[in-house]
Amino acid sequence: MKFIHRVGYYLGGFSIGLIILAFFLSGKKTSCDYSPNSRTTKNISHKQKHYTEDALSVMRSFEMDTTIVSDMIRHGSVNFSESDTKSEACKTYIIENSYKEQEFKLQIKNCDSLATIEVIVPNKNK
Repeated sequence: MKFIHRVGYYLGGFSIGLIILAFFLSGKKTSCDYSPNSRTTKNISHKQKHYTEDALSVMRSFEMDTTIVSDMIRHGSVNFSESDTKSEACKTYIIENSYKEQEFKLQIKNCDSLATIEVIVPNKNK
């Protein structure tokens, strides 16, 4: 069999496989959350959230609501050097993101079934 025929058969089978794969994955909510930042933000985003009074007062002063904070968590960047990831019961993460051209740091205590937003601080370093 000539080389060009082998390449043709390979590309034909490969394209049929891609079409079948696209058919099976088209309706599913698949994602590729392999980085530590993506896994952490996704884990926190899917949990029930509780807000402390400090966090609620900052949210009122900067005219934020819970959907904005949830969006900041989902699309934020986790600062692992400032976070406490060694704790057994509940890990504490620092997530950095911006809202209305203002940088914020969110301190979130991530437990098994509950994520507590403890502090929201405007970041003055940037």
